[in-house]
Amino acid sequence: MVTRKRLRSIFTTLGLYVMAALLIGYFGVNAFSGNRGLKAKEDLDQQIVSLSTELNRIQHERMQWERRVALLKSDKLDPDMLDEQARSLLDYVDPKELIFMTGAKTAVPPAVPVSAKP
Repeated sequence: MVTRKRLRSIFTTLGLYVMAALLIGYFGVNAFSGNRGLKAKEDLDQQIVSLSTELNRIQHERMQWERRVALLKSDKLDPDMLDEQARSLLDYVDPKELIFMTGAKTAVPPAVPVSAKP
């Protein structure tokens, strides 16, 4: 009878230690790989870096567009620049004009005949 009490106390103590170790292991695994664990924090940090670079790129692009829009305001509008942009976008050339092409474009745009004025 004495041996059974001693054996029972050993198994009880061992069982408590095993349960405590399993509980600590469970929380340890969740602290690393859970929804709010260390691995999730690393993923969030990588996402923050990628989104920050995209934000910087988009802010730069917005500044460029704001600068271009500011040039189109009536108090700052340059008629020569407007004429140049309209001609390049519409590929419009008067047959009487002489054009010098510089830069990367090598092909000469086709001349669009201007209707004769009566």
